[in-house]
Amino acid sequence: MNTQHAKSAIVTGGSRGIGQAIAMRLAADGFAVAVNYAGNASKAQETVAAIEAAGGKAIAVQGDIGNPKDVAHLFAATKEAFGRVDVVVNSAGVMPMAPIAESSLEAFDKVIGTNLRGAFMVMAQAAKELGQGGRIIALSSSVLAKSFPAYGPYIASKAGVEGLVHVLANELRGRDITVNAIAPGPVATELFFDGKSDEQVSQIAKMAPLERIGTPAEIAAAVSFLAGPDGSWVNSQVIRVNGGFA
Repeated sequence: MNTQHAKSAIVTGGSRGIGQAIAMRLAADGFAVAVNYAGNASKAQETVAAIEAAGGKAIAVQGDIGNPKDVAHLFAATKEAFGRVDVVVNSAGVMPMAPIAESSLEAFDKVIGTNLRGAFMVMAQAAKELGQGGRIIALSSSVLAKSFPAYGPYIASKAGVEGLVHVLANELRGRDITVNAIAPGPVATELFFDGKSDEQVSQIAKMAPLERIGTPAEIAAAVSFLAGPDGSWVNSQVIRVNGGFA
């Protein structure tokens, strides 16, 4: 259906949680949005339907961001649908809890495969496809500053993502493409609540001076800033959107 739109965005992990909020916010900002999802087609279609109900344009594209062929297909499908790609937000991620121990190697490989290898592949494809004025935004995490037990694999993956952001910003010198990361603090999503008791959630909420958990919409607002005209002079930065958590 190759229809040219004013601007379009890809959001990986866009079927739920923070990714879903980002997809809906960018659609509200006027972007046609490709909602990437790994396996939950019904949730992805819910996101697309919500965007369309609000008057926006969106498609759902299945794919594992750790798979180069899937990532290439995601970009091709977006260009086929909307004619161009202007903004790429890598929000897909997993967070199994595992100590730094031999028994955790499988969990470590899974996290690195999705969170770091996936980010590398998405950023590499974005670097190839985006033109002047393009924006690349990766999701990191404010938990890096806390070094909580059992977060080793996750923190290692997100520290790697932050490193890639700074390097890619330099590699894209002269092309007028910005590369930044958003590092949320605790946010009210399924990923965050999974495996935590009410008491643990309450304790974590009180860590930030604002003494609450963030909302997906608040993270999406920061992404919107970076993706929009007001974010044009922000480059190679990690913005910690966390209520003062870290």
